[in-house]
Amino acid sequence: MRFSSIGSGSAGNGLVIEQGSTRLLLDCGFGLRDSEQRLARINLIPDQLTGILITHEHEDHAGGVFKLARKYRVPIWLTHGTLKMLEKILPAEPLTLNIIDSHSTFNINDIEVMPFPVPHDAREPVQYVFSNGAKKLGVLTDTGCSTPYIQKMLSGCHGLVLECNHDIDMLMNGIYPQSLKQRVSGRLGHLDNSSAADILSNLDNNQLKHIVAAHLSEKNNSPELAITALSNALNCEKNWVGVASQESGFEWREI
Repeated sequence: MRFSSIGSGSAGNGLVIEQGSTRLLLDCGFGLRDSEQRLARINLIPDQLTGILITHEHEDHAGGVFKLARKYRVPIWLTHGTLKMLEKILPAEPLTLNIIDSHSTFNINDIEVMPFPVPHDAREPVQYVFSNGAKKLGVLTDTGCSTPYIQKMLSGCHGLVLECNHDIDMLMNGIYPQSLKQRVSGRLGHLDNSSAADILSNLDNNQLKHIVAAHLSEKNNSPELAITALSNALNCEKNWVGVASQESGFEWREI
């Protein structure tokens, strides 16, 4: 199983997970042409996608899903709450929509998909663990805090994409209005570097081969700060920690 990001941050997100001939796109917050170009950079065309999963309704995660799915007839998986929030932008043409339960595991061809609920300011947000039966990839972004269930789901993963949205000092001393600072740093907001490191340090990381910091704020964080926080949590070399960029995501990583 391998995975690659086509972009990560407040301007758009997309993560591809591949096992055999099964290729899943987790979120798509980019315009149609941009999505096509970003997929091409990792040598994929949208026709090769088996499905698209949505974590929640915010535009940087779901804004490009329906256009891509409509043009290439790709089925979509999402929670009922997310669908309700996106109904206003549903195209007139029929789409294949699969409603999932946030606690129920399901399979899409060669990939086992394990959703789990997260605290975020959305209707019914989820994040995911993906497995090929032998290896697991965990993804956690867009959550304001951890829960025992999140920790249980992410323990024992071989790969982990973990939100490091902001440095708390940069956020609080930055240009955002106070209301936005409170939203971002709140329990329904986004993980700061320190909180992400705390989550990581409390997981079973004995099988971990890849750790990637994701969803970094361009105004309130830096790759160096995120890398330092996660490498300290793992007691590993800094060059072992990857970063998903807004512009180019990251190249394929195999687990």
